[in-house]
Amino acid sequence: MSLVSLQNLSVRHGGNTVLSNVSFSITSGEIVTVVGPNGSGKSTLLRSVIGAQTPSQGQVIRQGGLRIGYVPQKLHIDPTLPMTVRRFLSLPDRVSNQHAKDALAQAGAGQLAQRQMSGLSGGQFQRVLLARALLCNPHLLILDEATQGLDQPGSAAFYHQIETVRQSLGCAVLMVSHELHVVMAASDRVICLNGHICCEGEPEHVASAPEYRALFGSGTQGALALYRHEHNHSHDHSCGHDHAIDTDVTLPPNEKVTPK
Repeated sequence: MSLVSLQNLSVRHGGNTVLSNVSFSITSGEIVTVVGPNGSGKSTLLRSVIGAQTPSQGQVIRQGGLRIGYVPQKLHIDPTLPMTVRRFLSLPDRVSNQHAKDALAQAGAGQLAQRQMSGLSGGQFQRVLLARALLCNPHLLILDEATQGLDQPGSAAFYHQIETVRQSLGCAVLMVSHELHVVMAASDRVICLNGHICCEGEPEHVASAPEYRALFGSGTQGALALYRHEHNHSHDHSCGHDHAIDTDVTLPPNEKVTPK
């Protein structure tokens, strides 16, 4: 059963159409990544899923009682404000020490509880934001450019933690990122957005799709293959598809990119 289903979603801001006839669903346990150029409507899409954006047309159907955890692109905290990580997790609603400890552990930030927020590195700060999003034990975890400003190893480590969270909680993950070589390697399904859905499918298929290459260039396919190899990312798929990008990745013969 779908956690969230978008049906012919369109969003207009003033006289501009930001999203047009976007339809897709997210089911439990899958990691879905939305990629697209600046101005393609990615953040508007996330806001629509959360319920912060009212569609001009179409609808967003959410499973009853759906809990959503959200990791923002960035969050500014006054560096002169003394605030520990533990205190931050209790704003605005107080949580128990055990609850905070568990969330920090799930986010890979178990040793940071008594650290000052102002003294955290970029990667540590994002893990604390992830812990905050996990406090509600989400069915769906949403990340909006959550690794912006991190270097490539930091981004890779963060997305590896997301995979660990997905496995431990069984939640779905919907994320937006410009870091194509990292984020696509961490995804089960990729949606290429440019005001509408250009193509969607498994990462290797999308990376070889003409619609994707037209937006990002053919070099991103090679970057994905290189990252797959270095990351040693494995999938339990059957062999024999012509579009496999390197020998460590095999694809099911019946999977296709869906052009829109």
